[in-house]
Amino acid sequence: MFRRLLDAPYLLLTLVPLFWAGNIVMGRHVAGHVPPVGLAWLRWVLAVLILLPFAWRAMRADWPLMRRHWKLVGVLSLTGITLFNTMQYHALEFTPALNALLIQSTGPLLIAFWSFLLNGERLSAGQGVGIGLSLLGVLTIVCRGDPAVLVNIAFNRGDVWMVAAMVVYGVYSSLLARRPAFSQLGFLGFSLGLGALLLTPAFVAERVASPPLVFDARALIAIAYVAVFPSVLAYLFFNRGIQLVGPNRAAPFFHLMPVFGSALAILFLGERPHLYHAAGYALVLAGVVTATLWAPKTGRPHAARPPGSAELEAGDAIDPLQRHRAD
Repeated sequence: MFRRLLDAPYLLLTLVPLFWAGNIVMGRHVAGHVPPVGLAWLRWVLAVLILLPFAWRAMRADWPLMRRHWKLVGVLSLTGITLFNTMQYHALEFTPALNALLIQSTGPLLIAFWSFLLNGERLSAGQGVGIGLSLLGVLTIVCRGDPAVLVNIAFNRGDVWMVAAMVVYGVYSSLLARRPAFSQLGFLGFSLGLGALLLTPAFVAERVASPPLVFDARALIAIAYVAVFPSVLAYLFFNRGIQLVGPNRAAPFFHLMPVFGSALAILFLGERPHLYHAAGYALVLAGVVTATLWAPKTGRPHAARPPGSAELEAGDAIDPLQRHRAD
């Protein structure tokens, strides 16, 4: 059943923003209670410990490939694991939810920019229209249906950190198209482990300069959630989705984050639904569908692969809309 899930890229890419929306909620909830580097480091260390029993055999088999492509894996770990999440948690200590959602909506545009710059991959007209529609839906939600809200937004240093984090994640998402033919668990184990290792010096420095961590129920619940759902599961699902459909086709799913975020607020924080929620949801979903159906069907979604890289696993680069299987 889990294998069938990994062959359903659009379901995977829908679950990812749900898990990441929960990550934003948790990160904001413990801001000032658990320091950002500490939260990020504990998240990745715990995620690696959870993953290792399942990934160890795959990592041993992939070790020769890891040795040949350690530079690329290192860049992916540094950008997508070490830097992005730490910068995001730091930003959430200063920026309000409205600003964070608005800035995160730039994700598809930044992925498209870096995909063009690094991979030579161009957006189709349908993808451009889809991104525009979903961005309009995001703005409808975060502005509560009132465009005048945009005029009154005051950006702070948290917003700058969030913008920088999204730029870094655009690089990561685009470079995933060059990922060699690691197994899913092998690549995830290497990237999470290396990301945690690269973050360790910053964690030690923060512990020296900050008060001791308090592992109360609030902190433990937050750490457990961010280690399992937005870490192990979301990265496994997102990496697989990028493999199957490419970064530009996956990018509009970023816009589901404020949709899920507002829904979580309605369910768990007691916020009341409004008409602008329905309008925003409709625009976001229309944008995702448009960008998905009218993306160029070029066989391989990977715009560029490094010379001499190994062949993909069977079915990794197959367009799921065409449903051809490689045996």
